[in-house]
Amino acid sequence: MIVGVIREIRDRPKRDPAWLARVFWIGVGLVLLWPLLVATEFRPLALFDAQSRESTRRFLSAMLPPATNGEFLWLVLREAWRTVAIATAGIALALLVAIPATLLSVRVLSVSALSGRMAPAAFACRQLIRWALILLRSIPELIWALVFVRVVGLGPTSGVLAIALTYGGMLGKVYGEILESGDSHVALTLLRNGSGRLQTFLYGVLPQNAAELTSYTVYRWECAIRSSVVLGFVGAGGLGQQLDSSMKMFAGAEVCTMLLVFVALVGFADYVSSWLRRQLG
Repeated sequence: MIVGVIREIRDRPKRDPAWLARVFWIGVGLVLLWPLLVATEFRPLALFDAQSRESTRRFLSAMLPPATNGEFLWLVLREAWRTVAIATAGIALALLVAIPATLLSVRVLSVSALSGRMAPAAFACRQLIRWALILLRSIPELIWALVFVRVVGLGPTSGVLAIALTYGGMLGKVYGEILESGDSHVALTLLRNGSGRLQTFLYGVLPQNAAELTSYTVYRWECAIRSSVVLGFVGAGGLGQQLDSSMKMFAGAEVCTMLLVFVALVGFADYVSSWLRRQLG
């Protein structure tokens, strides 16, 4: 046996037979990437010149040690809770957009598609809903927040509405792709035997896709927490607004504390996501 293994290693080709193709495609990628780097004025060496190193040193030294006084910590915890609330409320409203849009737009739940071709009215409705979802997710939540800040004023309401619209479009699109990529045999059987769209979804499609749908929803909730921090920089409330204020005041210690709290929030969201996957898996 040992002799056979040694012979196999000895007879193995010394050179990767596909090395020429790999080198070629790597070269093509670099050629295509170079104009993009030029257009963006990408100069990573600027990070290591004397002025950049000194600015980095001053910034990092100002952040240590983190601010730990009781009044500030209470403020940070309150804003962190508000950040989670903004993200959770935004995702809840996004589900109110995404779930009906998914039920009305997926082909696997269409009774008229049983004959092989959807009815014109059903097809038109499906396309209109899909274009509406494209519109919602094509506009970043930061732009929606800027719009709502001018409509409803500063505060968490604008952040909740911004997340609801953008994430409603994202969830609706991915939910539809998950449902249509799964096994449609059970759904078609239920539809042919007289079940309605909602019954087919609850008893035929949802059980076999629940784990994937839940996993993606929790992932988007985690993304919404990060987004709610960014939205705070335009006046949408939460931890981001306080972070923006501390950065403008050059309070590095406060910034460090809030960044650590933010990392803890994302870690908590990742733990919740893993726990749900285990429960549904």
